[in-house]
Amino acid sequence: MKHRLLTGLLMASSILGSAGIALAQDKTLTIESWRNDDLAIWQEKLIPAFEAKNPGIKVTFSPSAPTEYNAALNAKLDAGSAGDLITCRPFTSIDLYGKGQLADLTALPGMENFSDVAKSAWQTDDGKATFCVPMASVIHGFIYNKEAFDKLGIAVPATEEEFFAALDKIKADGTYIPMAMGTKDLWEAATMGYQNIGPNYWKGEEGRLALIKGEQKLTDADWVAPFATLAKWKPYLGDGFEAQSYPDSQNLFTLGRAAIFPAGSWEISTFNTQAQFKMGAFPPPVQKAGDTCYISDHTDIGLGLNPKSANADAAKAFLSWVASPEFATIYANALPGFFSLNSAPVKMEDPLAQEFVSWREKCKPTIRSTYQILSRGTPNLENETWVKSANVINGTETPEAAAAELQKGLDSWFKPAK
Repeated sequence: MKHRLLTGLLMASSILGSAGIALAQDKTLTIESWRNDDLAIWQEKLIPAFEAKNPGIKVTFSPSAPTEYNAALNAKLDAGSAGDLITCRPFTSIDLYGKGQLADLTALPGMENFSDVAKSAWQTDDGKATFCVPMASVIHGFIYNKEAFDKLGIAVPATEEEFFAALDKIKADGTYIPMAMGTKDLWEAATMGYQNIGPNYWKGEEGRLALIKGEQKLTDADWVAPFATLAKWKPYLGDGFEAQSYPDSQNLFTLGRAAIFPAGSWEISTFNTQAQFKMGAFPPPVQKAGDTCYISDHTDIGLGLNPKSANADAAKAFLSWVASPEFATIYANALPGFFSLNSAPVKMEDPLAQEFVSWREKCKPTIRSTYQILSRGTPNLENETWVKSANVINGTETPEAAAAELQKGLDSWFKPAK
């Protein structure tokens, strides 16, 4: 009896030992992120899709509050306790790479699926090293109330002349505020105003890169002209727009009181749940029919590798999957309005999201002009552009004066590389 018991114990010990060895081979990856709103999407859709094809690798999505992410991440990285995978903010993540806290992913399988524009937010200034896999971008344009347009007999505008004619018609009717946008929060005027329409003037990447190289200035005609167009928006923004906050603008549109909303595609999910009318979208109107159109297809979120990860091979396998069309399709449809940066086309299920992303087929993409390199000093060009855009719309500063002040501030600290 004792012999049988001993044999049984030895067998159990052997089985447990084998299980322990198998268990030890399973690798668990932890993702650091600020996107706590996306927890369910990762847990219910993204992680199960990866784990189903990669047995032996487990993934945990561990987000922080958005406002606390940078400080929390930096503390963990400095202490050596950060997760294996680091969600990367655009452009500012270069500081982590410079400190050796993000690995070079230039040669990662799958990175060939992204264009130079897509990778620009997570590259060194010379473009020779890429340190995060691009995940998603947001696209700028205009969302409109289809019922209002149908009621007033307005066609979707393609040129600026048609755009202002539509605004005039909406204003003359009086049922709707032509455009829902305020200047109180400043950033709204720049992000959904200047950076929305500007690329059609400075020719997207051509102008943006010329500004960085010192070949163009903000006082050049192509950079002043968007301010002049913004100044013409004032009569169409409704009474008291100067005191109108961003949430106020959102509410005016979703309650059906405004016909057009200068937008970022991130609005789609919120507007879908709040608006009780059909919506459409159109890209920034070109100056004249036949002109090449440009859109701000702004890089927003990426994923990088912690060089101190104990599971680097498993983490690289996950990153290559993030660079795949499969991930792109799941992510873009789970978060309509956050678009894949993958070169492979993604079929969108949401009609408004599909409208936004379709502009990539006919317009040239660029990113916000102030984000790469040009906002590293003081005064900060991005923040100053908020102020100047609001001033121009309010009528308290001329387009020429606003541009001159921005260039003066930039010249005080930025010297283009020779």
